[in-house]
Amino acid sequence: MARKSERAHIARALRHRNYKLFFSGQSVSLMGTWITRIATSWLVYRLTNSALLLGVVGFCGQIPTTLLAPFAGVAVDRVNRHRMLVWTQVLSAAQSLALAVLAFSGTITVAWILFLQVVQGIINAFDTPARQAFVVEMIEDRTDLPNAIALNSTMVNGSRIIGPSVGGIIIAGFGEAWCFTIDAISYLAVIASLLAMRLNAVERRPGEKTLFDDLREGYRYVSGFAPVRTSLLLLALVSAMGMPYTVLMPAMASTVFHGGPHTLGFLMTASGAGAVVGALYLASRRSVLGLGRVMVVATIAFGVGLVVFAASRRLWLALLVLPIVGGGFMVETASTNTILQTITEERLRGRVMAFYTLSFLGTAPIGSLIAGVVASRIGAPATIMAGGAACIAGGVWLAARLPSIRQLVRPIYEVRGILPGYPSAND
Repeated sequence: MARKSERAHIARALRHRNYKLFFSGQSVSLMGTWITRIATSWLVYRLTNSALLLGVVGFCGQIPTTLLAPFAGVAVDRVNRHRMLVWTQVLSAAQSLALAVLAFSGTITVAWILFLQVVQGIINAFDTPARQAFVVEMIEDRTDLPNAIALNSTMVNGSRIIGPSVGGIIIAGFGEAWCFTIDAISYLAVIASLLAMRLNAVERRPGEKTLFDDLREGYRYVSGFAPVRTSLLLLALVSAMGMPYTVLMPAMASTVFHGGPHTLGFLMTASGAGAVVGALYLASRRSVLGLGRVMVVATIAFGVGLVVFAASRRLWLALLVLPIVGGGFMVETASTNTILQTITEERLRGRVMAFYTLSFLGTAPIGSLIAGVVASRIGAPATIMAGGAACIAGGVWLAARLPSIRQLVRPIYEVRGILPGYPSAND
């Protein structure tokens, strides 16, 4: 009986009908997304045998977020988020279908891949902040919001376990084109789930302020409020310096562990398994109290894991340490998301989540490009090790900032009734 109660607690956000629909549709779609990611990386490496071009592909897929995310955040605060998400999913399906057609016809080239990566990056610049901000509209009970964010992370990283493994099998048996096809079909699940939702009409219309006025207001908030600023700076560091290990994973699988697509799938699956465990840990938490300390531990663990992974020359050791890498990164990013979502005013939510997207995804292209260049000179292992050291330093920096941040955040939680025992100011 106790176990059943605990499971219900971990999945409590699923009692909200719209969120349950969203969770189901996204779970299918994200598996397709990860199948395409591993297929794209392997295809580029197979065509070029170049770690540098792996970095360039990552750069092209993410640089639109760097340029467009702040403007996308203003749009998310001005338009219907549900409608925006439907369109971004339709366009993403079309992008995957284009990859499939080119691959089946034998006309796919690195140039085509780079172009379509840019297209998907533009779509993601709007999709990611809209999806993050839309979570609040699906959760009627605000105390379930941290659980919903943790379940989102479980969903994303659960797909990382299944997607790369399935992708490796499909690549080896049928080729990359079928991976892209499956991804395109998987988008139908999330589109159907969005259309099946029952939502209160939420129309956001531009006020008298211009787009740039709204942009400046959002920037002043994220740069002027220490808890938001510190969280985003750490996330940007971790994303830019730590996450390029995923871009360099094909090179590690091939040159260090002397494997093929199956080996790449195993490495990505190991990382995803740790991320799922980390997400389930966050979902089991009953309060946001202590998340700052959790972020410190997770960031340092992520950095240490990267250093050990980079130093390993045995596949079994890499598979043992990658769950720590995946878990550390997931806990850090999901905790940051939770803190931002719970302290931000509704009218600023889209813009704040856009800066979250900028820190999470927008800095990654710079890191990917730098990692590709550096890896071509000193090798993938040394590049990953340097990124891990930077993440360790970031965790130590956050630990020094925690006392002052707690003093600013706790009163907000008390007023909003997020902490146990404190009623909301609206009650």
